[in-house]
Amino acid sequence: MLARGVLRVGSFPYAIAVKRRNRQYDSGKLETHAAGVPVISVGNLTTGGTGKTPIVCYLAKWFRSRGRRVMIISRGYGRGDNDVNDEALELHDRLPDVPHVQNPDRVEAARIVVEELEAEVILMDDGFQHRRLHRDLDIVVIDATCPFGYGHLLPRGLLREPITGLTRADLVILTRCDAADAAKLAEIENLIKSVKPNLAVLRSRHVPSGLREFPDLTSPIRSLEGQSVALVAAIGNPDAFEQTVLSCQATVIASKHFPDHDTYSSEVVAEIRQWVRDLGDSIDRVVCTHKDLVKLRTDRIGGKPLVAITIDLEIDGDVSPWLDPIVSSIKDGDSDF
Repeated sequence: MLARGVLRVGSFPYAIAVKRRNRQYDSGKLETHAAGVPVISVGNLTTGGTGKTPIVCYLAKWFRSRGRRVMIISRGYGRGDNDVNDEALELHDRLPDVPHVQNPDRVEAARIVVEELEAEVILMDDGFQHRRLHRDLDIVVIDATCPFGYGHLLPRGLLREPITGLTRADLVILTRCDAADAAKLAEIENLIKSVKPNLAVLRSRHVPSGLREFPDLTSPIRSLEGQSVALVAAIGNPDAFEQTVLSCQATVIASKHFPDHDTYSSEVVAEIRQWVRDLGDSIDRVVCTHKDLVKLRTDRIGGKPLVAITIDLEIDGDVSPWLDPIVSSIKDGDSDF
């Protein structure tokens, strides 16, 4: 009770700061900067893993399939010695033909991709609260398994801003809808509509599409069926990852979780190796996420094969009503972007 009270008190100054900052942008006291090309923000209301990366990949492939020069910018939280973070490494592995610039100053990142790399469309990863860069489409990602951060702002809950922030959104994509029942999904959608009645909501699922073995080998996802596995993950929602592995008909013997964006230091890797050795013949292999594999950079650990599950996005509905106008504006050459 005491801990909850302290966290609740801590949420008050945070809420005041967020409200003040949003009011300043809404009133024009804080300036927004246009990039000169369309900017699509993919963000969320909460901290932790809502499943943005598969959506960014989906959108990037959508624009690339239409011949547009799409590029990604992000803050680059948790960048390591090579000056990129795990999300950038994963995106590069999945989208080798899509440049990605990380910079805490998203306005500067946008300038670089437009002026130096000749971007036609920018995807701003994790940009909903970064209001300094003007965006032409605001997509908010909400995880159906934990949609609103337990109903409280940081630090008591996981909300970065109140749910009323959805008034700024143009589109909501619900992720992991297969892990929530119909009543829960209806409840989430009704709450969203109570904030902004005309806000469109699309449902989606994260679908395991294959197994990735370092550096670039792939195998069918069905090869995980009947396997006894140990899980390693440094992500925001490890429970959702475990459910994904279970859905592949594998048996989870043990799991080891680390903080989101953990860099996997030599000490941590040594800890994992010993843990896997101690599990011995009780497991067939170690399974991690794609975001973990690009940091671990090995095909074996503790004497066992290491593989990552690759995830694709399936969306119920059509994103074209929101994306086609952007493509048309580029082709016509007469847009306001």
